[in-house]
Amino acid sequence: MSSTTSRLGTHPFGTTSSERAAERDDALIDAVLRAVEVTGAHAGSVFLASDDGRTLLLAAAAGLPPSLLGGWRRIPVSSPIPVAEAFRCGRMVHLADAEATMRRFPQLAVAIPYPFGSASVPVAAGEERLGALAVVWAARPGGQGLSKAKRRHLRTTAARLGVSLAGLRADGADGVGGLGGDALEIAIPATSAVRVGLFDWDVATGTFVADATVRAIFGLAPDEYDGRAATLAAQVHPADRPAFRAAARTAAKEGRVLAQCLRIPETGGGHRTVELWGRIAGSTSEGEASSHLVGGVLDLGTGMAAVAALERLADGFFALDREWRISYANHRLVRMVHVRRGDLVGRRPWEVLPGLADPEYEDRFRAAQVSQQTVSFLARGPDGWLTFSLRPDAQGITGWVAAAAPPDPATERPDLATAAGGPTPVATKPSPARPGALYRVLEMSSALTEAVTARDVCEVVADQLLPAFGGQRVAVYVVRERRLHLLRQRGYRESFLEQFEGLSLQHNWGPVSGALASGTPLFIETPDELARTYSELEAVSRSLVILPLIASNHPVGVLALGFDGEHSFPAQERSLLTALSGLIAQALERARLYDAKNALAHGLQNALLPQELPALSGIQVTGRYVPATRGMDIGGDWYDVIPTDQGIALIVGDVEGHNVAAAATMGQLRSAVRAFATAGHTPAEVIAGTNRLLIDLGPDHLASCCYVLLDPGKAVADVVRAGHCPPLLHEPDGATDILELPGGPLLGIDRSAHYPQTRLTLSRGCILALYTDGLVETRDADITIGLDRLRTRLAHADMDSLDDLADTLLHSARHAPNRTDDIALLLTQYSPSSRPSDR
Repeated sequence: MSSTTSRLGTHPFGTTSSERAAERDDALIDAVLRAVEVTGAHAGSVFLASDDGRTLLLAAAAGLPPSLLGGWRRIPVSSPIPVAEAFRCGRMVHLADAEATMRRFPQLAVAIPYPFGSASVPVAAGEERLGALAVVWAARPGGQGLSKAKRRHLRTTAARLGVSLAGLRADGADGVGGLGGDALEIAIPATSAVRVGLFDWDVATGTFVADATVRAIFGLAPDEYDGRAATLAAQVHPADRPAFRAAARTAAKEGRVLAQCLRIPETGGGHRTVELWGRIAGSTSEGEASSHLVGGVLDLGTGMAAVAALERLADGFFALDREWRISYANHRLVRMVHVRRGDLVGRRPWEVLPGLADPEYEDRFRAAQVSQQTVSFLARGPDGWLTFSLRPDAQGITGWVAAAAPPDPATERPDLATAAGGPTPVATKPSPARPGALYRVLEMSSALTEAVTARDVCEVVADQLLPAFGGQRVAVYVVRERRLHLLRQRGYRESFLEQFEGLSLQHNWGPVSGALASGTPLFIETPDELARTYSELEAVSRSLVILPLIASNHPVGVLALGFDGEHSFPAQERSLLTALSGLIAQALERARLYDAKNALAHGLQNALLPQELPALSGIQVTGRYVPATRGMDIGGDWYDVIPTDQGIALIVGDVEGHNVAAAATMGQLRSAVRAFATAGHTPAEVIAGTNRLLIDLGPDHLASCCYVLLDPGKAVADVVRAGHCPPLLHEPDGATDILELPGGPLLGIDRSAHYPQTRLTLSRGCILALYTDGLVETRDADITIGLDRLRTRLAHADMDSLDDLADTLLHSARHAPNRTDDIALLLTQYSPSSRPSDR
């Protein structure tokens, strides 16, 4: 266990909140660096869940510039992105290369089209998930991703972080679940050739106290050094020894020594140049001037020689730090681009070099950093074409620039970034949109495509926009009859929203109707601006966005996005919100049309179903109809209870299809069954007559049904099946059976079809369940599995009332998000008031 994790396990009494926050930061840093180390990745990050559990917030990152992660600092938990899926599912998401990313997360692959592999693993404490830990590595052709051992080490690292964070939270640490402020930016340690040693030189006595690094710089073993300055001077190049001795005199005269260069001969020839820095210490306790020169020896290794060599080369070279800012540019590059060195250093290349101003070139640097592969491209310079080659590592990017011949349009495209060693393009010319913005548009488009109802659209908007932009509340108004009506809201007080309810579009008053009337988004960044323009909103939000929702050139509604804190809206964020408002408007318009059609269709179907079941002696009945959750059409499922002279007729049926024709056919069959049943026909005759009627209606109609004629006086039931699911019988002792009774074909196939009739003997208190296949059939499981699940639920359900039992049997189906079939259920309990007679 790391020292950080060990320390987090024991907190002294009275630990301050700042100390706990520091310990939290230590735990995050330790986890990210360890994850990068054990996996060999070049970048790592930790996301922690927000207090409401709907958002993953970037807590710490290493190896990638924060500007690249800007679009992913706040990730909705519902997002189709690896780190969110790892958090939701509680399992590692391992993507070996770009192909695996494209298969599982196509939107992410389109937004970041670079070759890389990644692994995301949940950070948890027991059963509670606190966040997710992710690493990214350079994907090579044919690579297999992380080995089993590396994946195990990554899971262990995430588990240790989870234990540490849970311990901190138990001790009262703030911000474990919902971090505020900026994420930690972690530098991955780099091997450095620079050495710094410390010394204390008493120039009066010649005593030279040196640490181990100073002794190593001067080439002395610990047992070879006697603590004398003369011994060190003997290790210096003979020509520089006078300067070594003069350093003490210079310090005594000026009080300090700055960058006194000395050469130290190397074994085998050559020498290294070191720098001596120091100052005279203060007065002694007796008030006399001190003779001690304290300071350090700086050994730059080959760095100084390398820099000198780069300055002599005919090609341009530059270095970028982790933020993509130029930290070094040689003299030749300055001459090639006609920009002073002082104007280059500290700036990003595309900000200061006119030839790189197009957003496509920024993407070249992003491609190199993410993929960790060499990227080359052509760009125009002041005096002609230049070729750029970018070589990345975890610390930044080294760039090489040289003059190049103009590209041949017939054979070469300068707008492709090409990996060194081959013509395969790493990335084609991108859109000016940054990857984070592009991903938000793709993600919102995908989610809105799946949203069917207006309620679904509003839930997508709240789930996506609030975490993506850091808002706390959202409200969606729709336009009906030229007035605004609240559709859905999250986070606002109902009393506040009432003032906009029913507001006429003709009264251009307030931000909501005003934005809609003008068709222009309204961005209010500060409370002062809010108070000046719309004082009625001041107490609700400190920053506000009002987006008009316009589809096909007519107003659909308005979206209000509120922030608790001040929020600035840069140009890119404004453009992104405006683009998203168009997607939302189109989806909302489509959903409202669906809602209207769906309400009309299901109203028709409900009118065809029995509005109230009859009260009967000797039996109890209850029925349910549940429409499909997806699709625009209605179904042909029905149930009915028909009192006759021979007993009680019970029927459940299903007409093939999900459209108005199926519902109309269902209505005709229900009427036919009622007519045949009340005319005194046997169950077999009822079904045979209904079959012939359906054939007469046309060749395109098929249906299934199960018909039961129950005689409460004799405690018997006659059952006929026509291609339908078998009924279930639950006995008073708890035994529950699937009644695989003989049956005939579907209705509407064969005019001469035979439908066998089977008699059942009923026990007092038994329950007979008739249902349609929507209750037991799913796309991913055989119907026999669904039948057995239904039998098990019926066997173990609470039997206090039929209504409760029906709700229990339908519970799973009601909550299935993508059920495509309707369900009809009819439950009948045999409960005679006296013993059966033999009439």
